[in-house]
Amino acid sequence: MPQDALTPREIEIASAYAQGDTYSAIATRLGIAPTTVRTHLATIYRKLGVSSKLELHAQLIGASKPSLDTTDYAAVISELALSLEEALCRERAMGEVLRIISRSQGDADEVVAAILGHALELCEAEFGILFDYHGQARFEATHDRGIPAAFRDWLDVQGIFAFASATGLGRVAASQMPVNIFDVRAEEIFRGEDPLRWATAHLGGARSFVAIPMLAGDRLVGAFTIYRQNVRPFSETAVALAQTFADQSVIALENARLFSSLKSANTANE
Repeated sequence: MPQDALTPREIEIASAYAQGDTYSAIATRLGIAPTTVRTHLATIYRKLGVSSKLELHAQLIGASKPSLDTTDYAAVISELALSLEEALCRERAMGEVLRIISRSQGDADEVVAAILGHALELCEAEFGILFDYHGQARFEATHDRGIPAAFRDWLDVQGIFAFASATGLGRVAASQMPVNIFDVRAEEIFRGEDPLRWATAHLGGARSFVAIPMLAGDRLVGAFTIYRQNVRPFSETAVALAQTFADQSVIALENARLFSSLKSANTANE
């Protein structure tokens, strides 16, 4: 029985995952990191000798138990199984985003909200912001998801604001490359009490974040930022995922602008 092979915490995580909960949802409920959930699941798969969520569910409801293999081979199988399931989740998320874009009819708010939601889930981040770039070292926060209210209010008051070159946004604007901040409180700009960095840390509670340039050709149109509220730097895989979502955001915003222009032209011709 799974109850004999697993600890109480592992049973709790296995049951939640088998019933469809995500890493982030389980982590939030248990007060642990999503990566810790994944570590537990790899151990659970290995202990039970399963290689999919369906097999895990079958084990938990009392289906026949396969012979266990505690060798390195079993560890490899469990890791591959989880990696495959994660890849399928990414594919489903991208498919959903593309479906929303195709049906949006220029509704950028709906599309960007969905993109940010999937990005936060797959990249294991607590909140995200999409900044429009207005040139001359100025950004404006136009879309967000999961952001603490105090930080949202602060950004609303700022409107279109200038930023220091050492901020994440400043470095994105200068390099047009992703900027991965390991700990917002560990950089000199935080100790210098830069207003944006102060608000990010104190009002947003952010510790690690990644900022991705949003490019239309070679033109910077914005920055796609996602934040973690503990010190847990984003991996190369997570940064690549965030870049994909940033690219989808550019498509959504460009579609919205095109749709708006066509609508205005049609109205003028009537």
